[in-house]
Amino acid sequence: MKILWKKGAAAVLVFVMLLSGCGSGSSADSKTLSDGSSSGKTSSASASEEFHDTSGSIAPVGEEYMTSIEVSKNADGVTQAVRYVFAMDTEMMLEAFGENAEAAVEAASEEVLRIDQLLSVGIGTSDICRLNQEGTAEVSEDARELICRGLEVGESVDGAFDITVYPLMEAWGFTSGTYRVPEEAEIAELLSKMGADKVTVDGNTVRLAEGTKIDLGGIAKGYTSGRLMEIFASYGVDAALVSLGGNVQTYGKKTNGENWKIAIQDPEKSGKYLGVLSCHDLAVITSGGYERYFEEDGTTYHHILDPANGRPANAGLRSVTVVSQDGTLADALSTSLYVLGPEKAAAYWREHPGDFGCILEKDDGTLLVTENLADSFTTERTMEVIK
Repeated sequence: MKILWKKGAAAVLVFVMLLSGCGSGSSADSKTLSDGSSSGKTSSASASEEFHDTSGSIAPVGEEYMTSIEVSKNADGVTQAVRYVFAMDTEMMLEAFGENAEAAVEAASEEVLRIDQLLSVGIGTSDICRLNQEGTAEVSEDARELICRGLEVGESVDGAFDITVYPLMEAWGFTSGTYRVPEEAEIAELLSKMGADKVTVDGNTVRLAEGTKIDLGGIAKGYTSGRLMEIFASYGVDAALVSLGGNVQTYGKKTNGENWKIAIQDPEKSGKYLGVLSCHDLAVITSGGYERYFEEDGTTYHHILDPANGRPANAGLRSVTVVSQDGTLADALSTSLYVLGPEKAAAYWREHPGDFGCILEKDDGTLLVTENLADSFTTERTMEVIK
C-alpha cells in the first residue's frame, strides 16, 4: 500500500498573493511563492510583488502550538501582525493590519483554539467526541449551530454533504492513518447508520441513533474563519486575512486599497495555478481528492466519500473552489459540489446564484467558472462560464 497524505499545509492548495502594483491580468505562473515561514521572505526577489504561501510551515512541537506574533510595518506604513498556529489538525496563518492588529490576532488565536476544543473528534472532552461516545449530549451553542447548518446544507444538496459520515471515514482509515478498503457488506452496514434522520436536535440537546457518529471537519474551518472575521471587525482592524489549512478568508481590502489576489494551485502541477481570483470580504475554499489519499493494488482512494455509496466520490471533478461571504457555506459546498459532479454542481449554483460562486476543474482539466466570478477570475486556460 502506498500512502499519500497531503496534510494541513497542502490540504487545499490555495495561496494568497499580496501584490503591490500588479494588475489582475498578470500570469499566475510567473508569481514568486514564499517559503511559508513567519518571516514572509520570498524564494526569489521581485521588485513589485510579494507572495505568501498561506498554508504555513509550522508543526506542533511538544506542547507548542503557535508561533509568537510578529509585528512590523508593511509597505504602506501600516502595522502588520501575523501568527502561525497549529490547530484542527492543520497549519494556519492569521494576519491583520491596523492599529489594533496585534490584539486582534491574539484574540483570533484564542478563538481558533476555543472552537477546536469544542468541535474536534480527536479531543476527548469536546462536544462532538462526547456526543459520539454517549449518543446524547448537551452541546455548546457553537456545536449546535454547526450541526444544524450541516444538516441544512446536507438537505439542500440531497445528501451529498453528510455530517454522519464519520464511521465510514473510520472504516477507510482516514481518521487513524490505518488505510484499508472496506468490504461491500461493511460499507452497506455503515450506510444504514448514516443520514440526517439519525440526528435529533432539541435546543442544545443532540441525540444520535445507535451506531451513528458525526464529524464537523467538513464545515468547521469555514465556520471558524467566519468567526475570526467578526473578531477583526470588533477590533476595528483595517484589513485581515486568514488561511486555515489553505481555507482562505479576507476582511476588507489590502491597505493600499486594492483587492486581494488569491491564486488557486493546479493540483496536478506543483507551482502552477489554475488562475487568480481578485476579491475582498470573501471566503475562498477549495476541496479535491488530491488532499488526502492512499493507493492499494494500483487504485487510488481519496478521502472525500460519497454518502450515497460509501466510496470515494468519482463524479468527474478534480477540484472545486467555492467563493462566498459565508465561510461555513463555502466550506460545506466545496465538498458537496465535488461529490455532485459538474452538471449537478452547475445546476445547484443556478438555484442559488446569490449565495456563492464556484470554480470547477473537471477531470480532463476543463475549467468551469460561474458567471458571478467570471470578471474577477483570471486564467491562461480555456474557461467555460456557467450561466
